[in-house]
Amino acid sequence: MIQNPPPWPNGARCAVCFSFDMDVESLLHLNHREAAPSRLATSSALRYGPFVAIPRIIDIFRHYGIKQTVFVPGWCIEAYPRAIEALVEAGHEIGHHGWLHERPNTLSPGDEARVLDRALEAFDRVVGAPPTGYRAPAYALSEHTPDLLVERGFTYDASLLGDDVPYLLGSSKGTLVELPSDFALDDWVQYVNMKEFGYMMPIQAPERAMEVFRAEFDAAWAYGGLWISVWHPFVSGRLARADAMARLIRHMMDKGDVWFAPMTEIAAHVQGLVDRGEWTPRTDAVPFWAAPVDHLVTPSRG
Repeated sequence: MIQNPPPWPNGARCAVCFSFDMDVESLLHLNHREAAPSRLATSSALRYGPFVAIPRIIDIFRHYGIKQTVFVPGWCIEAYPRAIEALVEAGHEIGHHGWLHERPNTLSPGDEARVLDRALEAFDRVVGAPPTGYRAPAYALSEHTPDLLVERGFTYDASLLGDDVPYLLGSSKGTLVELPSDFALDDWVQYVNMKEFGYMMPIQAPERAMEVFRAEFDAAWAYGGLWISVWHPFVSGRLARADAMARLIRHMMDKGDVWFAPMTEIAAHVQGLVDRGEWTPRTDAVPFWAAPVDHLVTPSRG
């Protein structure tokens, strides 16, 4: 099913990272700038992440002895430093996730660089070390992003959806390890019911979402794939969903031969395989298309 699975450490059958995007109120301030101060209910739901969900997630991961990755916009790092410090103290990786959750493909190259660099200042002040990995807000990687990341010393990107295993992303400035996920592993499309952001998913028991996540894991385990979640603390950190997540971790551990690792370690493993000539992934060159494709016809509207 997977033509070229990478060899995982210690003979593991698959690699797993429960990655989270801790966006907090960046979403509110970005999408409802003027009204944000008066939207207390929405703000409280988002603040559930750093105040309740992050300590809970840290406890769950500590119980199972695993270290994972949390991507955080720079504004959120500065607004909620205690949550970040707790994650770092527990040994988890903090990844770059923009400044105020701006979508890079809506920005000029200069503005995208400004956003990247402003968030890096937050890493210097709060995290105490530069990030090695990046996830574009809303998966919105631009054709300029890989060059900007390589220039700033990033080693991997986690914004794309192009494979079941890692691959390489090549640009004019160099190469990044791409650690892909899929919408099937994003809790937003399973759980989020917030009209402020245009999502009104039907509210269902966590077991319905876990059926999807577990099926994706079982397939990755069977065929040597990569399983990376894209979850949000204020969403999957809620009590019943966090309990279901813990049961999913137990399911994975009961299967055995699973490598749980933060994404920086997965990327380093992949790069090591490539450098030693032990595995050759495909390379995707960016941009995929240099210009818009000409249309033969213009469809009518109406």
